[in-house]
Amino acid sequence: MSDAETPNPEENPRFTDKRRIDPETGAVREPTAPEGAEVDPLADLDFETPHTAGELVPSHQLEAAEALAAERLDDLQRRNAAYFNLETQYSNYVKRSKADGAIQREEGVVSVVEALIGVLDDIDLARQHGDLVGPFASIAEKLEQTLQRFGIEKYGAVGEAFDPNVHEALMHGHSPDVTEPTVQAVLQPGYRVGDRIVRAVRVAVVDPEA
Repeated sequence: MSDAETPNPEENPRFTDKRRIDPETGAVREPTAPEGAEVDPLADLDFETPHTAGELVPSHQLEAAEALAAERLDDLQRRNAAYFNLETQYSNYVKRSKADGAIQREEGVVSVVEALIGVLDDIDLARQHGDLVGPFASIAEKLEQTLQRFGIEKYGAVGEAFDPNVHEALMHGHSPDVTEPTVQAVLQPGYRVGDRIVRAVRVAVVDPEA
């Protein structure tokens, strides 16, 4: 036989049987992988060998697929739960931070009012006696306007119904002109920040005559 007729073994086609189930014995072939490489968890499933109509997929393959699907679903649910918890914690942190900031701001404003109440009382007395004039009047007005911008409210008026929650009675009497406890005179104005009373308005109150 000549060299031209001698078959070259390198030219012969090579076939690699990648089926995981031995078609002759029905046994599961162990997957092989290079050292250090990860083995595909789906490698044991025979997706390459088509099953004819009526032929059932081996139960161990179905069980492996179901177990893998359950594992992936459980992992996804755990990750979603962790993300939900983290998002909830962050949302609560933001809310607490805002609430704490508002409380601290209010505390600061209240501290300023408490420190200035004596000055504010002097300004009110000077205004009542007509002494609030000149540069002093301008300064007093600017101070009051500045406090208003910070939510500080001056309150108390003659003729309003007496409320022990917002009024402090320093004088008490009776009058035939009222049908309920009523503020007859404002002795010292009250100050509040929002719903918080810094100092109750000090008043003279009259009750209806018996």
